[in-house]
Amino acid sequence: MVPLPGSPGAPCFPQCVEWILLNQQDDGSWGVNEFGSSANKDILSSTLACVLALKKWNVGHEHIRRGLHFIGRNFPIVMDEKIAAPIGFNVIFPGMLRQAITMGLQFPVRQTDIDVILHLWEMEVKREAYMAYVAEGLGNLLDWNEVMKFQRKNGSLFNSPSTTAAALIHNYDDKALGYLNLLRDEEIMLDVATCAMAFRLLRMNGYNVSSDELSHIAEASAFHDSLQGYLNDTKSILELYRASKVTLSEDELILDNLGSWSGSLLTQKLFSDGFPRISTYAEVEYALNFPFSATLERLEHKRNIEHFNARDSHMMNTEYFWVKENKLDQLQFARQKLTYCYLSAAATIFPPELSDARMSWAKNAVLTTVVDDFFDIGGSKEELENLIALVEKWDEHHKDDFFSEQVKIVFCALYTTVNQLGSMASAVQNRCVRNHLIETWLQLLRSMMTEAEWQISQYVPTVEEYMTNGVVSFALGPIVLPALYFVGEKISECVVKDQEHSELFRLMSTCGRLLNDIQGFEREGSEGKLNSVSLLVLHSGGSMSVEGARKAIQKTIVASRRDLLRLVLKEDVVVPRACKDLFWKMCKILHLFYFQTDGFSSPKEMASAVDAVINEPLKLSS
Repeated sequence: MVPLPGSPGAPCFPQCVEWILLNQQDDGSWGVNEFGSSANKDILSSTLACVLALKKWNVGHEHIRRGLHFIGRNFPIVMDEKIAAPIGFNVIFPGMLRQAITMGLQFPVRQTDIDVILHLWEMEVKREAYMAYVAEGLGNLLDWNEVMKFQRKNGSLFNSPSTTAAALIHNYDDKALGYLNLLRDEEIMLDVATCAMAFRLLRMNGYNVSSDELSHIAEASAFHDSLQGYLNDTKSILELYRASKVTLSEDELILDNLGSWSGSLLTQKLFSDGFPRISTYAEVEYALNFPFSATLERLEHKRNIEHFNARDSHMMNTEYFWVKENKLDQLQFARQKLTYCYLSAAATIFPPELSDARMSWAKNAVLTTVVDDFFDIGGSKEELENLIALVEKWDEHHKDDFFSEQVKIVFCALYTTVNQLGSMASAVQNRCVRNHLIETWLQLLRSMMTEAEWQISQYVPTVEEYMTNGVVSFALGPIVLPALYFVGEKISECVVKDQEHSELFRLMSTCGRLLNDIQGFEREGSEGKLNSVSLLVLHSGGSMSVEGARKAIQKTIVASRRDLLRLVLKEDVVVPRACKDLFWKMCKILHLFYFQTDGFSSPKEMASAVDAVINEPLKLSS
């Protein structure tokens, strides 16, 4: 309602008018209407204020009509003294009603009801300071020069934006205008949900944002004292909970406290009888069931726009053809996990221009699954040694070198795929990178052979031996490292050999290896295999239980994940950010797959995620 200085026909804050036009509720109202609850006096007051603003600047005629009908339908609430009202309602709402009538607006309300409200307004207009506080409802009845004596040093009237704006409408004042401009600039810190979201997005985009920015809301009591706490605003609690998960250090107690109380509040709301099963419920349920570290960007986007269009079906068909062309479907020992492998690529590397990175990721994920199964159950010791020897020879291999048809199928699939991807990556990088891809595969095969020999000889490695080998044998190297060459960054050999590159890989693989161990402990134990859980118990001399080992490993996972995220977000480093993001995205995929069970080995566990990303069409509400 505040006019632009020198231009009385234009709004001083056009962005506020635009917000009003964009944020009307389906029922015609404006305001916080949590969980579809019935209208209240606060919502009615907000709605009338928005109608007045649109009428003032002669815009949004349909919005005005719907707003007036909302007020008319709910006018009995205005007259019911038993219904709680915000401070000043009996002056502000009738005052706005008088102004609306003066502006020519017509309410679908009986004239007798309007007369009753206006009479109550006349009875309230008694006290000078109180009238100044609720000045927005008095209009021309006030001496605005007298009202301005209540102006504070910051330019406001009673620290109230609405009262200060009312004063500006009738009596221009530089200090009052400065207060409103400052308020607009600081709004991000005044609103709890916006502050939490800003912290999360800035930190995830590499900005050095301290968790101290959330210190004012670190305790539950501070939230309950805020406006959002008073309104029991679940959206704000949810944003605080999400922000608490972007932790980079074990010393960020502010985020720990924030996550603890916000998570508890959300859980209480989720299981309370009065929490309706609407979109907010689904958001809370999803946030609690799938933590930050187990969410994939494309699934997130799909949920937000009611499912993402499955445009990747053509590429999916191409990958199926590739499997058949390389005879991988003929390997009886191999799990057929193409859809899961493509899910991990399509759900995170989704921009169209990154199709080569997606293809590299998916094909190598299929190949690592085949090779893993070959070393676990499909191949004899002689076949495993033969495969490694063939990879060591690479271009020098001969058609008579194959120990079996199985070895031939596995090696030929590796050979053709790695050569193809190596040529593509070399063209992108303007240097030969094929040898790096071959070496990555050779390291994986040798580490898998080490584990196979441990099992054959029944050797029990130390936990350190197991983990040193395990970060390689978990098979993320051939999936992630070649894809780095296709994300639009030039990667020199120095970058590949840098300690930072190695640490990113180690932390990512540590998370994956240990997550798999926790969820696969029973299955691997029944197969006579050792993993970090059983090794901790064995080497403890009877002092550690299986549950104790799992808890210890979970702590290591949390620490590794936190260190990985800190390294990904760190600036002025060797590895480009686009490349570092792939390590983090793989970490999130691993948390999704192994969040509640061994989702990768399960034939059905990830079916809904596959459908959501790949198969289901976009669904938009009409």
